[in-house]
Amino acid sequence: MSEAEHPYRRLRFGVFEMDLQTGELRKHGMQVRLQKQPFQVLAMLLEHAGEVVTREELQKNLWPADTFVDFDHGLNKAINKIRDALGDSAESPRFLETVSRRGYRFLAEVKHVDDSSLAVPTPKPQVLAGSPGSEVAKAAPQPAAGKRFAAALTWKRLGALLAVLLVIFAASALYFKNRPSSASICSLAVLPLESLSGDASQDYFADGMTDELITDLGQISALRVISRTSVMSYKRARKPLPQIARELNVDGIVEGTVLRSGNQVRITAQLIKASDDKHLWARSYEGDLRDTLALQNRVARSIAEEIRINVNPREQTELKSVKVVNPQAYESYLKGRFFWNKRTADGLKVAAAYFNQAVEEDPGYAQAYSGLADTYALLGDWQYAVMTPKEALPKAKAAATKALELDNTLGEAHNSLAFCLDGFDWDFASAEKEFRRAIELNPNYATAHHWYAWHLSLLGRNEQAISEMKKAKDLDPLSLIINADLAELFLIAHSYDESIQQSRRTIEMDANFALAHNQLAQAYLQKQMFAETVAELQKAIQLSAGSPTFTANLARAYAAMGRRKEATELLDDLKKHSSPGYSRASEIAAVYVALGDNDRAMTWLEQGFEERFNPGVLLRPGFDPIRSDARFQNLLHRIGLG
Repeated sequence: MSEAEHPYRRLRFGVFEMDLQTGELRKHGMQVRLQKQPFQVLAMLLEHAGEVVTREELQKNLWPADTFVDFDHGLNKAINKIRDALGDSAESPRFLETVSRRGYRFLAEVKHVDDSSLAVPTPKPQVLAGSPGSEVAKAAPQPAAGKRFAAALTWKRLGALLAVLLVIFAASALYFKNRPSSASICSLAVLPLESLSGDASQDYFADGMTDELITDLGQISALRVISRTSVMSYKRARKPLPQIARELNVDGIVEGTVLRSGNQVRITAQLIKASDDKHLWARSYEGDLRDTLALQNRVARSIAEEIRINVNPREQTELKSVKVVNPQAYESYLKGRFFWNKRTADGLKVAAAYFNQAVEEDPGYAQAYSGLADTYALLGDWQYAVMTPKEALPKAKAAATKALELDNTLGEAHNSLAFCLDGFDWDFASAEKEFRRAIELNPNYATAHHWYAWHLSLLGRNEQAISEMKKAKDLDPLSLIINADLAELFLIAHSYDESIQQSRRTIEMDANFALAHNQLAQAYLQKQMFAETVAELQKAIQLSAGSPTFTANLARAYAAMGRRKEATELLDDLKKHSSPGYSRASEIAAVYVALGDNDRAMTWLEQGFEERFNPGVLLRPGFDPIRSDARFQNLLHRIGLG
């Protein structure tokens, strides 16, 4: 838009004012020298304040095609002159931010200054041209009565005008109150915030900021927020935003940057309507490291206000709560979450060390205890088997309980406590309450829906379990474990074809994900597709470096095929590598069921009972042949499932 076409002559930001008609920039009323080309660039950036203006857009609008100059050099020079004029810097911008590989964004609030004022014209007596006495009427003074009449007429007209304006105002207010959001955003993905430190070792900090922003926004029940696992797959990906939105099935995208310098943090975020890549809002927030959580809350509140999503009173309170954190403990916590999210045995060990360090640095830091609870919960799980359930789960429960003593609003801690109550204490009624509370506090926490689905499955509520796992998948569509577990829930519900389809979809996402091949093999085995079963299990064993669970399933397959010798060899190997406290009792029992030796199967299940195995293993179809056995029923009853 040219200066002449602009509806406002003057624009104000901070202590600066730009006159688009005269081409002047003033600071505190004093003129600041700025050449024509930088002035035009600044004017365009101000017109789109808060949005990213690409270099291509600047070239198209301000550098005509027939201009034979070095555009890149010219633009860079113009940007430098603007920064000099505003006293700004590229490293810590207050006004003009460089958006890597895209363009520039003006950060400060811009106000339009309109010089025109509303003037009500003085009413004149209306005389028809050419009518008798028209010339006399123009010249003759009005009598007093005529003046009073004219005044009355004027006030009546003004009253009528005001009445019309009030009606228009009321109708407009009602429309804007009830209309759907102009952005129409009901679902969001927060893409990994980009670290501007230039130091890869600082990635944990930007990733942690991303996690916290997802958690803050995830508290809003009316908004669907994609979980961390799925968005992290787009880290440093250069896909177009509309494509990412389609893949994640969201209306809006939040992207931004994090710059940490010592104990100072600056978070810049922007909101984009995904369907047309339209920038709706952008803002920067700066503060001390101790105030980082408050900064993140402000970002989340601003986004919620921008998209006009319904936020209930409890959620408003949580978003407004100001939490101050010990900087050293917070840093240790972020490092713990960074390694926890790797979901590897080694990563979990490192995570536990960092969470314990955070607790030592700040014994009142609830989130550090919550992270510790999550870590111990997985360290004792069969997939990682770093610790036995008897070692890990009591520690997980103690950490979760401590977290909730310090802050009862942490949905993650309620979820970890529920996991322990389910898988170790076998207190299913209390677990139900904790899972529900976790989801109430953070309805977008995919892990809560994921683990709650297994709780429902334990209680035989298969339809609800599948529905809950689908909710987890909707929130975290690229999570391999959630996709694989959905296939297993189909398997438990004896929906073998659906299980096969779901496992195939998971393998399409990552052909090297061993668990998906294992789940696919289980469904094939139930359909007696033996060749396919063996092929998938051999692949799963190879990819997992010899998982005992997958090996036991291969032994079951061989038994079902009549290849008892091979099944027995694998069984003997499993028993040889079992250890006190973690004997793989349920896997060995399942092989004995496949071999038709129910007595030995029950012996091993009793051993698993003493070791406090996760009772979820008993749901698998491999135990269907002994499900009606009185000893099996008695075992379920003692666990609390009979």
